[in-house]
Amino acid sequence: MRGYCSPTISCDMVSHMKTTVEISDALLAEARRLARSERTTLRALVEEGLRRAVDSRRRRPRFQMRDATVGGQGLSPEFAGGDWDRVRDAIYQGRGT
Repeated sequence: MRGYCSPTISCDMVSHMKTTVEISDALLAEARRLARSERTTLRALVEEGLRRAVDSRRRRPRFQMRDATVGGQGLSPEFAGGDWDRVRDAIYQGRGT
């Protein structure tokens, strides 16, 4: 029964996936030594590291830009319906050429 899980049937077979991950030889050797010294598996260390990375990113607050609006009423009447060139010219009037 593909996809069927019950209290008496384990679903572990469908919740694991094999994949290939490329890591440096030095990091792999260090991880193997650590796994051996802690009497655990390399797989357990990799899963723990991934869980921590995913969890820390999930908890990180999303960036939210602060509200930088000003309490005005929009464009002043002299620029209402005008184009950007007109507004820009007024901004730079008397400043340079």
